[in-house]
Amino acid sequence: MAAFETTRTAPFGAIATYSVVRFFSNVATDVTAWNDARVTRNALGKLSDRELDDIGLTRGDIADIALQNRF
Repeated sequence: MAAFETTRTAPFGAIATYSVVRFFSNVATDVTAWNDARVTRNALGKLSDRELDDIGLTRGDIADIALQNRF
């Protein structure tokens, strides 16, 4: 029975291309997370103090909540 080597090296430039694609993917993910946090801050900021109290939050909690959702 013969054994064959099934692994091959990556073609020239494949690793660099993958790194560039991963970089832009990470940038897109970070921008999306930043936008989600911004939308959350804006939505919670529009609520009255009474409405925030109804959901168990204060004005000081808004920034923390937005940052938790970001990561």
